[in-house]
Amino acid sequence: MSVTLKRAYEPPGKQDGVRILVDGLWPRGLSKEKLKIDTWVKEMAPSPQLRNWYGHRPERWEEFRTRYRSELAQPPRAALVSELAARARKERVTLVFAARDAEHSNAKVILEKMREKA
Repeated sequence: MSVTLKRAYEPPGKQDGVRILVDGLWPRGLSKEKLKIDTWVKEMAPSPQLRNWYGHRPERWEEFRTRYRSELAQPPRAALVSELAARARKERVTLVFAARDAEHSNAKVILEKMREKA
């Protein structure tokens, strides 16, 4: 399975393969042309309640990760994780996200769940 993570504010590259935005909100200040995504799967993003609670506070990471993994295990997100994992087995996929901290982002949790499906 070939999956990478990339911040929305990093320039797209040929090595990215299929670029999939996995945030619920469009990255601030970026146009469609600049972001160059192939698909926006906003249904995979954390619920607004979870996103607002987390607020990208590192001290809340483990609890966020637990809660978000639970959300990803429920329909329709579970099916979307399976679809992305299947796609990543066929071609290179880059999960695009806006958070500054890649290690504490929703994309990191999605990647974990995708690898479990491999």
